[in-house]
Amino acid sequence: MKVVLSLLCCLLLTYKADAQKRAWQSVYADKITAEELEAHLEVLASDEYEGRETGKAGQKLAAEYLASFYKSLGLPPIGVSGKQKSYFQTIPLTIQAWEKVAITANRKDFTFLEDFYCFGRTTESGSLREKEIVFAGYGIDETSYNDYKNINVKGKVVLLLDGEPKMKNGDYLLTKSEEPSKWSANRQTKLEAAAQKGVKAVLIIKDNYREEIKKFKHSITSKSMKLKELTEDGTRYPSTFYISPTMAKRIIGVKFEKQLRKVKRKAAKKRNASISIKTNLTMVVQKNEEDIIGENVFGYIEGTDLKDELVVITAHYDHLGKHNGKIYNGADDNGTGTVALMEIAESFAIAKENGNGPRRSILIFNNAAEEKGLLGSKHYTNQPVFPLNKTVACLNIDMIGRLDPKHEAKNDTNYVYIIGSDFLSTDLHKINEQANEAYVNLNLDYAYNSYHDPNRFYYRSDHYNFVEKGIPSIFYFSGVHKDYHKHTDTEDQIVYPKVEKITRLVFHTAWELANRNERLKIDVSPPEK
Repeated sequence: MKVVLSLLCCLLLTYKADAQKRAWQSVYADKITAEELEAHLEVLASDEYEGRETGKAGQKLAAEYLASFYKSLGLPPIGVSGKQKSYFQTIPLTIQAWEKVAITANRKDFTFLEDFYCFGRTTESGSLREKEIVFAGYGIDETSYNDYKNINVKGKVVLLLDGEPKMKNGDYLLTKSEEPSKWSANRQTKLEAAAQKGVKAVLIIKDNYREEIKKFKHSITSKSMKLKELTEDGTRYPSTFYISPTMAKRIIGVKFEKQLRKVKRKAAKKRNASISIKTNLTMVVQKNEEDIIGENVFGYIEGTDLKDELVVITAHYDHLGKHNGKIYNGADDNGTGTVALMEIAESFAIAKENGNGPRRSILIFNNAAEEKGLLGSKHYTNQPVFPLNKTVACLNIDMIGRLDPKHEAKNDTNYVYIIGSDFLSTDLHKINEQANEAYVNLNLDYAYNSYHDPNRFYYRSDHYNFVEKGIPSIFYFSGVHKDYHKHTDTEDQIVYPKVEKITRLVFHTAWELANRNERLKIDVSPPEK
């Protein structure tokens, strides 16, 4: 009987402690207010910060503002790469601008932005002359379908068809449905496969190349930015050029139509369709380069009994800067995520000061160079400050302050898109949903929670670099609006009560992740890359 009473007492004490903890959780969440979010954003999205472009004065000013705030909360600087403790992690970057891009095939000169185009991020400086290239079908490398089977393309130029093969009924061969596979949805997939094969350069035939040039002209012609470091495996994408069918015909020669039909026919039957082509091809790419530095900014809240484990909460604070006399303030993208992080940091700091700090440590991670290709978060996951195998989850906030057309039509401000929550861990998905149901009651919209979302939102923000390291992640997002990446994305249009509510949801989810007994179970396998 005494044993039973003792157990009951322990259960009652545990229940009481848990109830008290939940009560404190709401107290600290309630310290996140629309008024404080607005006060911070009025500063960061002001003209004084000049659009916070990475490497420019406005980004440096924003970095100092963030670091000063975390210091005011009593958060300590941390050891970064064995250097003196700091609130900053430097990001070594190179800016590149086109000087010359030229291609000649069989004595015919082709014109950049008329006959072909390329992106600075996936085209290296250099020149080459080739007398032979390999026409390697669609450039797909899978167990069930492999265009590279039994061929050696190392150090060669390959010519590829855009997209992927279809069956006679019009369905995609790889998915056996109307939905395309990753080989169509993600342009990087083919480049990654080519890089792994040691390909020197890639030419991709685009039927709609004129529309693509018009659509991506700003990205094509703008200066590009890269990390100075190599990727983890020491590889880079091969230089990649998107070419017109007319240009492809000149490269292949008079048998172009015959060769094209042959490749497509074999592809539809899952047969290797590679063809070696004699040609006379010259490519020259010259760039002007400038080395610069950006900064990731950290706020660190050390945990208690589980302090060696870490929950990362991240948002990029950079934007597009100043162009043609117009300042791209980036109030929603991503001033809203930035100020959300500041408020979450403050709530956790107060909790810790009151003796109710998290069991696991919290890393508030404001990253730069997101607009240049997720480079700040990529640098962190390449050069982590804390061990990635001790990082239990990443919560990423990017654009939570406006309404997209779908919700604006209904004047619905009570929503947030949730992306990726169940892609690695069903635990993470449930914790976020339970936190929402218990404390916030937002409408959780999973419309973009798909690997095959044509917008590719899952791949377009900083959580993805953590996902690539096997870390369960959630991307909180409100959708694209008419002022996205325009100088009209200004602070006066932000719906602050909405930002407050979403920020509180992220806080509650982070609180649960930081204080639960067990680490998240990774029980979902992502699709094969």
